[in-house]
Formats: sequence, structure tokens, C-alpha cells
Amino acid sequence: MSEQQPSRTAEALAGASDLAELDLKPALEAVLMVVDEPATEEHLAKILDRPRRAVRGALRELADEYTAQGRGFELRLVAGGWRFYTSPAYSAAVERFVLDGQQARLTQAALETLAVVAYRQPVSRSRVSAVRGVNCDGVMRTLLQRGLVEEAGTEPETGAILYRTTNYFLERMGLRGLDELPELAPFLPEADAVEGESQEGLPSFDPDAPDPQDDDRAHDNQGHDNQGHDSGHSQTES
Repeated sequence: MSEQQPSRTAEALAGASDLAELDLKPALEAVLMVVDEPATEEHLAKILDRPRRAVRGALRELADEYTAQGRGFELRLVAGGWRFYTSPAYSAAVERFVLDGQQARLTQAALETLAVVAYRQPVSRSRVSAVRGVNCDGVMRTLLQRGLVEEAGTEPETGAILYRTTNYFLERMGLRGLDELPELAPFLPEADAVEGESQEGLPSFDPDAPDPQDDDRAHDNQGHDNQGHDSGHSQTES
């Protein structure tokens, strides 16, 4: 056992030396083919034992080469790292292959909720619900499970949990950062100006409760029977 340990160390050192002798661009391509998330320039430089400046230059050259050649994929800088993406020009072919006729997309409610979080982050669930006008607890759980939003501390005034979008959100949207979001925020109401900043401020819906309109009609009919038309009209307005 003691004789094998020095041998493994020597092999590791030899492997590191071999990495430094590899052509940089093909080495970057090989690594980026197997990453699960965007790889940072710092990490790639460490793995390949190269200066970060050299890695950054090679990545940009590769990205320009793919674009000039009209390849079916692109190399993009997204969410602070580099990763291969399919070219938008061939999105129809990719979508048909991946989905195979099934639409695995977020619901309209989930998209609306995600948009509110993206533009108002960090934001509590109650404020998201206030902006949308409906309870968003279930939708927020879905977004959390899919890794699109995450917890971001608590609100000092109320202690409510705050939420923000994740790097995975940026990756899926093809954005380098939140500053690249479309100019949509001016069209959303300010959260502070919306009533119901807590769950208590939201209307509570009970499916078994009687319809208020039915109560009004009952009072109206009772007024007509007992007090005449004028009295009944006065009852429904009160």
C-alpha cells in the first residue's frame, strides 16, 4: 500500500504536466461537452492548468468561430460561466426531438409568478400574491422544486421569507445577469402600493360559503314581501 501511494502521486503530477501540453481550444471543447452548468473561466483555468487570460481569449475565439461557421450550436457566456447551447435557428428540430409532441412547459400562472419574482426580487410570497391578485403558494413551491427561484433571507419588518431567481433561471433564459431582463418593470405596480402585503390582507375564498349575491337577493325579496318595493330597495343598498 505504501509503495502504491508515491506511484499515484507521480502519476497525478505527470497528468497535470500533460494537461498543460494539450492544445487549449480542443481541451476546452472536451470539458464543456460534459458540464452540467456553465463553467467559469477561473475553474476552467484551474482544471487545464492555464492562465485565466489565455482561457478567456480561447473561449471568445471559439465562440466567434462557431458563429462564423454557422454551426448548429453556440458557445455562450451565461450566468457567469461558459456553456454550449443549441443555435436558435435550429430550435424547431431540437424542440421536436426533446418534447416528442409533449409540451413540458410552465403553466401561465407559473410564468406570471416567475416574472413578478424576477422584477421585484427579493420579494415575499405574500407580495407576489398581492401583485397577481391570487394566492401563489402552490406555484412558488413548483418554481422552488424546479430550481428557478430560491430563498433569499427574511423581510426585516415581517419576518416573511424572501425569494429571488437563481443562476439556473439566468441559464435557462440565456442571460448574463438580471440587468439583461427586458424593460418590463415600469409596467408592474409597486409592491408597496399594492394592498394585502401579507397573507392576512388577501381575500379568503371558502367554496362552501354562501354567495353574497344570494344573500342580497334574499334580503331584497324579503323586503318586497314585508315592506313593499321602496323599503326593499333601501334594504339592498344598506
